[in-house]
Amino acid sequence: MTTLIKPIFFVLLFTSLAGCGNDDKSAGSQGMPGAGMPPPEVEVVTVGTGSVTITQDLPGRLEAFRTAQVRARVEGVIEKRLFREGSNVKAGQSLFQIDSRIYKTTSESAKADLAVANQNLERFKSLLKQKLVSQQSYDLAEAKVKQAETALSHAAEDLENASVPATISGHIGRALVTEGAFVGKGEATLLATIEQLDPIYANFTQSSADLLRLKQAIKAGTLKRNKSTKAELLFEDGTVYPQNGRIFFTDMAVDPGTGSVSLRAEFPNPKRDLLPGMFVRIRFPEAVTENAIRVPQRAVQIGPDGQFVLLVGAENKVMPVPVQTGGMSGSDFIISKGLKGGEQVIVNGLQKARPGSPVTPVFLSDDKSPPLAKSAATSSKL
Repeated sequence: MTTLIKPIFFVLLFTSLAGCGNDDKSAGSQGMPGAGMPPPEVEVVTVGTGSVTITQDLPGRLEAFRTAQVRARVEGVIEKRLFREGSNVKAGQSLFQIDSRIYKTTSESAKADLAVANQNLERFKSLLKQKLVSQQSYDLAEAKVKQAETALSHAAEDLENASVPATISGHIGRALVTEGAFVGKGEATLLATIEQLDPIYANFTQSSADLLRLKQAIKAGTLKRNKSTKAELLFEDGTVYPQNGRIFFTDMAVDPGTGSVSLRAEFPNPKRDLLPGMFVRIRFPEAVTENAIRVPQRAVQIGPDGQFVLLVGAENKVMPVPVQTGGMSGSDFIISKGLKGGEQVIVNGLQKARPGSPVTPVFLSDDKSPPLAKSAATSSKL
């Protein structure tokens, strides 16, 4: 009996001790300081009031600064293309060579006719002095000289036009005819197109209703007129073109079909990054408003009840606040209602910021808030 009890006793004792060891380890790990997850970091900006420029973003399309059509001015067969398609050409550069043999022959014949006409005129001049010919005969000989000069001028022009020149400097596209093609029969055949791309135009339109509201706001004194003609260009992916342009043309009439006014901006294009036909957005200043608040566009969220932002409130807890936007200032929203200034608005890390949960605010590296507002906000948390 004693032999059976001893092994069972030792097994139970070992199991009990093992269980106590696990409980102690578990309790120790739960009691260790710092074992819980720290509050997530979010990037914030401190909003403030000040003078803000209201901007407008409108869709537009690029157009070449100058466009020239290269056309055949004389009839003939294209002997040779003298340029590389897609290259840059200079004004006056020969682009196509048309068979010029007939024009050379015509020019030589016109020179000979002019020489004979001049000889006859000199002879008639001498005979007129001797009164051996009438004045009428002399005038007829003089007229034939003028006719021969005109014929030579036309022949020389046709011979020159057999070598088709570029009328402007710029980028030339593909050739629209091939070598061996007969051109110029009954019309000036289009051979190629040249486009000057630096600078380049951006054409866009603005609603006449928006213009009317802007004028009324300026007249009422709620907005101030912005006299700047500076414009920015944004590509379809939202990237901002590095060089600013200027608005230099505004149509004085409203298009009855669209109810809009046509505008045009000019942008430098030294690297040919901008091409005719590209769809872009033009951002330009419209007016200036005082005591306004603006926040980065990504800070404004949209929920079932409308727009809102997330603030870092008391005890560093996330607090949603409904807002209303009243236009744009560059890539920022202008807040017309909901914020007073001095609040810490969460810009990055929104997916980690749940209402009521604690967070660790970190000021955005490009935050341009006044240093005084930053220090006050920071000291309030200490």
